[in-house]
Amino acid sequence: MTSPEPGFYPDQVGIDAYGNSGFRFAEMSHRGSLLCLPSGMQGWAVVTPADITMDSMAPIFAAADQIDVLLVGLGHDVVGFPADIRAALRERGIIVEAIGTGGAVRTYNVLLAEQRAVAAALIAVERAR
Repeated sequence: MTSPEPGFYPDQVGIDAYGNSGFRFAEMSHRGSLLCLPSGMQGWAVVTPADITMDSMAPIFAAADQIDVLLVGLGHDVVGFPADIRAALRERGIIVEAIGTGGAVRTYNVLLAEQRAVAAALIAVERAR
């Protein structure tokens, strides 16, 4: 039996809270940005929207056949989402919604509760809005 990698929770679960530079889920807290994938929850080394690259999105591309909708939480300020990444996700059949982190968390929880094939890439924020 192998132990899970650091910063990895092996189930996809709802998010109970966000803010204070992190997220709460499954009775645990995580500091930093977060990927919520069908394979589980894991830390994401993205701090600002400018850090979103094809490389940082690699875990999402790897799980693309299990995802219909990707919610990207861009922090507090909604900025443009890279067109090349959006096109690459669209080619894989993934609908992308790039919005503020708060809205992304709320929408992710609703779609997950509806048992939709949803994933989220969430940039941590200091304060919940």
